[in-house]
Amino acid sequence: MRKALRATLFAAAILLPGGAFAQAGSETGADRIVAAREALRKGDRDTLERLAAVREPHVLDAYPRYWLLTNILARSEPPPAHLLETFLAEEDGSNLGERLRADWLRRLAKDGDWAAFMRLYPGLKTPDGELRCAAWTARILTGDRGALDEVAQQWAGLTDAHPACELALRSAVGNGLVSEDQVWQRIRRQVDSRNPGAALASLTLLPPGSAPGRAELDQAIRSPAPWLDRLPANFAVTRAGRELALAALVRLAREDVPAAQLRLLRIQDRLGAEERNYANLVMAMHAAIDRLPEARALYAAAGDIETTPLQRAWRVRANLRAQDWRAVRSSIEGLPADEREQPEWIYWLGRAHAATGNRDAADSLFVRIAAEPHFYGMLAAEELGQPFMPPPATAPLPRAKLEEAERDPSLRRALALYQLDMRTEAIREWVWGVRERDEQFRLGAAHLALRHELYDRAINTAELANPRSNFELRFLTPYRELIEPQVRAQGLDLGWVYGLMRQESRFVIPARSSVGARGLMQVMPATGKWVANKIGYAGYHPGLLEDPNTNVLFGTSYMRLIMDDLDAHPVLASAGYNAGPGRARRWRDVQALEGAIYTETIPFDETRDYVKKVLANAVIYSAMLDKRPQSLKARLGTIAPSPLGE
Repeated sequence: MRKALRATLFAAAILLPGGAFAQAGSETGADRIVAAREALRKGDRDTLERLAAVREPHVLDAYPRYWLLTNILARSEPPPAHLLETFLAEEDGSNLGERLRADWLRRLAKDGDWAAFMRLYPGLKTPDGELRCAAWTARILTGDRGALDEVAQQWAGLTDAHPACELALRSAVGNGLVSEDQVWQRIRRQVDSRNPGAALASLTLLPPGSAPGRAELDQAIRSPAPWLDRLPANFAVTRAGRELALAALVRLAREDVPAAQLRLLRIQDRLGAEERNYANLVMAMHAAIDRLPEARALYAAAGDIETTPLQRAWRVRANLRAQDWRAVRSSIEGLPADEREQPEWIYWLGRAHAATGNRDAADSLFVRIAAEPHFYGMLAAEELGQPFMPPPATAPLPRAKLEEAERDPSLRRALALYQLDMRTEAIREWVWGVRERDEQFRLGAAHLALRHELYDRAINTAELANPRSNFELRFLTPYRELIEPQVRAQGLDLGWVYGLMRQESRFVIPARSSVGARGLMQVMPATGKWVANKIGYAGYHPGLLEDPNTNVLFGTSYMRLIMDDLDAHPVLASAGYNAGPGRARRWRDVQALEGAIYTETIPFDETRDYVKKVLANAVIYSAMLDKRPQSLKARLGTIAPSPLGE
């Protein structure tokens, strides 16, 4: 079905014009690339060396040499600098040149050769978190005090820093540029995260004698309720004792806010004002995430303590959930300026102004984002009486721009790698090829991807070119002859199905998620089995999900089943498709909610973003398919209250 992934190799079609021919070895062309990749995978050093020694005018000629050099860098013996330097000179400005430079820098950091690291690092264009940390280490160890100042300035944003930052963090603290209080704030943020174990390592940043034991903190994090119930009477004598109690309260609040409130009442008289406020703030945020009515009172009890962006966002959402528009307005106006500029808060501030009788202020806010074709831009436009219109056709791309994309070395390598089914390598080349390029080049690249049926690259590249236009490329409808009959058979909306599928897989047939979801509709094996039983499909096994027809059958059947189970509401069904129908059902309220408020207060970041994108996609697809205006507000509708006892 996908021409770009056909098994036939096309070595002759991707030979570079001119250049030397093969010098040694039996494999040439695409066969050599495949064999070298396999040799790398198996650790077959002799074969890899032999294949890397071949030089031929193949577009992927550099790959065996790159793989050999990465293999050499992974060995214990000192790497040959002259070979690495030669490759960097030959591949200067390329994806492989950048990647080898990064690989070599990691080896230099591992070896502690900081002088060589500093010579090589400036040529790296896109350092990741690990190498940025290593660069700080190199600068510190070579006498550059400015690195310490940078670490101190960025301290609050380094809570989840790569372990390579340890020396830089420790040096900033040891040189007095980061206070003990700032270290405790770091530990607090780490405790209130998905990886609380990181706080154990941060204890070593505290001054000697002021830190609790690792075992104590670990126990407070792992078993917060029993730990708090066994608190000694003198726990509050030291800051370490009070911080341990706060850590336990925080972990308990993530599980059970009322239980944390109860235990705070028992010990709050022995905590300082800031510590009580912090405990209330954390409980407030988790109460808001859990949709508990006490969230707003807990935020009020926290006073004017310093807050994080996440804590501030959930304060707004708690007020939205309560439909207290004056409080919504106050909490948004209290955000820092950069946060107030986010589309969601511009929209909700406009709604708050409208609800409290200030229509002019509301409209002035809606106008600012109404031209944006995203979830809140569409809602803002509708507040101004402008439903989403079928987008105009994009002007034809000049032939010269497509030819420029066709000639680009990175894109040619990407296409060759796709032909060899080396998707990860291909995507890296493609991303490198379109970075820092102008809109017209990116459009040419998107058209090139579409020609080769690389739908995900076409969509992503067109969106990178201009997220306000290029709808024909950004909202493709591939496999329609396969998808539409099954959609109609299930009585579903084609725009919604395409909107969900675009978000799930970008129409990549072999797509597989980190948790095992498969295919065009990213069906989990267990979900496939459940659907097969429901629809009477005999002989189910997970391998069937690799077949596009079966994948779409199970995916659309699942959409129909959860629609029937969730009030036939596309918002609930979209949330249920991503997070499970049980969760979507529990996220309702005791009172009716606007679909937009329900969506904004979904507790999972991934699902909240997913539902917004799927529903916005559905509006755009429907406008293009039906060729008439579409209303996002109508799709969002109203979410019925939860039945009593549910």
